[in-house]
Amino acid sequence: MINVRWLRSFCTLVEEEHFTRTAERLHMTQSGVSQHVRKLEEQLGTELLLRQGKQFSLSGAGERLYAEAQGVLLALSNLEQIASEDPPYEGSVRIMSPGSVGLKLYPQVLALQQKHSKLIIDYRFAPNTDVEQAIAESNVDIGFMTTKSTLAEVTCTPVAEESLLLVTPAAIEHPEWETLMALGFIDHPDGGHHADLLLGANYSEFQHSNLFMKKGFSNQIGLILEPVSRGLGFTVLPAHAVEAFAKPELIKVHQLARPVRETLFLCALRHRPLPKRMETVIAEARRWL
Repeated sequence: MINVRWLRSFCTLVEEEHFTRTAERLHMTQSGVSQHVRKLEEQLGTELLLRQGKQFSLSGAGERLYAEAQGVLLALSNLEQIASEDPPYEGSVRIMSPGSVGLKLYPQVLALQQKHSKLIIDYRFAPNTDVEQAIAESNVDIGFMTTKSTLAEVTCTPVAEESLLLVTPAAIEHPEWETLMALGFIDHPDGGHHADLLLGANYSEFQHSNLFMKKGFSNQIGLILEPVSRGLGFTVLPAHAVEAFAKPELIKVHQLARPVRETLFLCALRHRPLPKRMETVIAEARRWL
């Protein structure tokens, strides 16, 4: 493989037609330029310059090499520029989060993409454990989690808090313990965890979410409140998911004596520098969360 530094010295010499000017342009010594050309000739096994004292002309091989090398060096220069560029509004950003924060954040990052058409948003909804694993395996660039990662390779920074809310059918005015037990629980992927946090803090009778009569389950964040709105049970959800429900008049959100808020963590692969486009998305996320 041809040494690019030697090739660049040779082409610059052809353009300048003078060793001194070539050395000045490349910030080298004249002997350094001569050495590069001789090494290139040795590597190719042919004479590139026809030397007459301090003067020189190109051999046939030198003319052919120079003609082809200009395009190669230009392509390499462009490649170096592309590799070193870090545009803040271009390229793909892969994001993953639980559904509630996704309902809040996804429309906002899409609005950001509308402003900057070369920015590509790839957004996946998933529970905390899947987000954590995807980051560790480099399947996503950034993630949001409501629990701090236990993996050493995943770094987590708190960025926001989100309230957990008890939601019942609209007809329920006072969510007494007996009322909740009679209604039954509409579960979801984080349902047990959320119920443990909120109900455990507010009901002395509460022992574990598994003791509730299960009246349904949904893993679609936008549909978890659908059975609640039909009177089929109650659930505990983060505030963003409740705010996004399309039929708020059919549900009742209860403010309990001891509010519980989950910390939302921004997570990424440790020791991996984030390109500017990801910093752009993170800044937008912080603005809305």
